[in-house]
Amino acid sequence: MLSGSPAEFNSSTTERVFVAQSTEQKFGADPLMVRESDHYQEEYTEGFVGKWDELIDWDSRAESEGDFFISELKKHGAKKVLDVATGTGFHSVRLLEAGFEVVSADGNPEMLAMAFHNARKRGHLLRTVQADWRFLNRDVHGEYDAIICLGNSFTHLFEEADRRKTLAEYYAMLAHDGVLILDQRNYDSILDQGFSSKHVYYYCGDQVTAEPEHMDEGLARFKYSFPDDSVYHLHMYPLRKDYTQRLMREVGFQKITTYGDFQETYREEEPDFFVHVAEKKYVEGAE
Repeated sequence: MLSGSPAEFNSSTTERVFVAQSTEQKFGADPLMVRESDHYQEEYTEGFVGKWDELIDWDSRAESEGDFFISELKKHGAKKVLDVATGTGFHSVRLLEAGFEVVSADGNPEMLAMAFHNARKRGHLLRTVQADWRFLNRDVHGEYDAIICLGNSFTHLFEEADRRKTLAEYYAMLAHDGVLILDQRNYDSILDQGFSSKHVYYYCGDQVTAEPEHMDEGLARFKYSFPDDSVYHLHMYPLRKDYTQRLMREVGFQKITTYGDFQETYREEEPDFFVHVAEKKYVEGAE
């Protein structure tokens, strides 16, 4: 892992990373037994990362999200933002273009290399750093007005101790009135009522599907199918909304507002995704 100040990927670094990584996912004899917080490193192979932008479709996703995240960050007075789940760079680039100062972190070098490449194509230079959320203060320096953890990324953590440690790291890196914006799938609806996602917001790629192949209270195995018949999988922990909110409060966030598909008013079963906006600002007398 990289440590210290954010490191910038150059073109030679990008090429080296892509050559070094495998193109195929290898899960072992029984993939349903994979319940490790570090396993996502093996899942985001070169082949899968290379198709990630095909899955989300930057233009369609920007249209469906609108200015939700930009507006939320501005509402809270944020200027310096840490994107801890950079992926291929979609939100980092959007925030840069909106005038925010952004540091882009991710645990996977494949994703960071692609994010750097995507930003360069759009005329931007990302400040990137490879970081483990559980040791974020070790890998990334500085204090931030806001931290964003988007793309259902927090559900890669399978151990409660890791989730608590990660949220505590986020809390510690925020300014005294900072804000954490974290999203997750509506696993409550999937677990209780079955899967019926419209893919209107997060996955906008044409002829690309993302659907659960297996679901229980401790494992969500999603299947991603592409037009060229390639198939990839991700293993995630199906976080329930109330549980996530409780963990946030227990590490110190006092006010949490949860949106359903970017709307403040919604029926619990309707949204594909929940977006939690957790405020660090001290509120006297708050429970």
